[in-house]
Amino acid sequence: MSPFFIPSPSQGVWYLGPIPLRAYAFAILLGIFLACMWASRRYKQRGGDPDTILDLALWVIPLGIIGARVYHVLSKWQDYFGPSGDPKEIPLIWHGGLAIWGGVFAASITACLVLRHRKLKIAPVADAIAPTILVGQIFGRIGNYFNQELFGRPSTLPWALQIDLQHRPLGFEQYATFHPTFLYEMLWNLVAIAALLWIERRFHPRGGMMMGFYLCAYSLGRFWVENLRIDQANQFLGLRLNAWTSLLVFVLGILLALWCYRQNFPRSQGDGDRENASKTTGTAAKSISQ
Repeated sequence: MSPFFIPSPSQGVWYLGPIPLRAYAFAILLGIFLACMWASRRYKQRGGDPDTILDLALWVIPLGIIGARVYHVLSKWQDYFGPSGDPKEIPLIWHGGLAIWGGVFAASITACLVLRHRKLKIAPVADAIAPTILVGQIFGRIGNYFNQELFGRPSTLPWALQIDLQHRPLGFEQYATFHPTFLYEMLWNLVAIAALLWIERRFHPRGGMMMGFYLCAYSLGRFWVENLRIDQANQFLGLRLNAWTSLLVFVLGILLALWCYRQNFPRSQGDGDRENASKTTGTAAKSISQ
């Protein structure tokens, strides 16, 4: 083991009498709170009612958590329905196991339905919340750190993460330190936030384009991190299922950004305006994909 490493927390649960206080739950709740506050402020800056975001959160958050759990269970069904699986673990989300792609999908569908019911435009809300989603994801990874889960391959780098023996996967018991993929993803998300804000200030994308850029930015980092992880996962053609999902979401992000661009810069524009708009969006898309 390297003389330098990141220690794992000695515990992730504290008890207030019989009540368990779980670091994983607190990290997720704090991330949700901060993301909602920032999204509310951003929506207000766009002329919207900030309370809309908070009202929306009452629907989006619980259904997003359910979607995240459902995706996790389906993608790792052996843990719950396999020979050694336990279906009673399905509702115990505090043990870990919230898949972000399931959460994003369920939350997006829910938000669209609620906004349409209230006759509010979806695009300004999407642009407002796009970078704030990454804040919630950052804090979610802190929860993984306290649970000692979802780490990468064995590593002796100075920033390797020490994992207690009881948390090491089968076949890796002899290794003590691993790639801290929770930290890699947190740092990537911080860079993605900075990139999205720069694009927003420099090119002023609108009509939902920011959501497309978010999908592209996060899925790129997630694809790289996913291929470092060693936790059990179903594979297809040599790639983990979540890696394929990341590739699919990246393509969907590009298509969404292009569709939003076409909606906001129609062909009826003058040649000069259309050319400038095309250059602006093309440069923004290029910068987020590099």
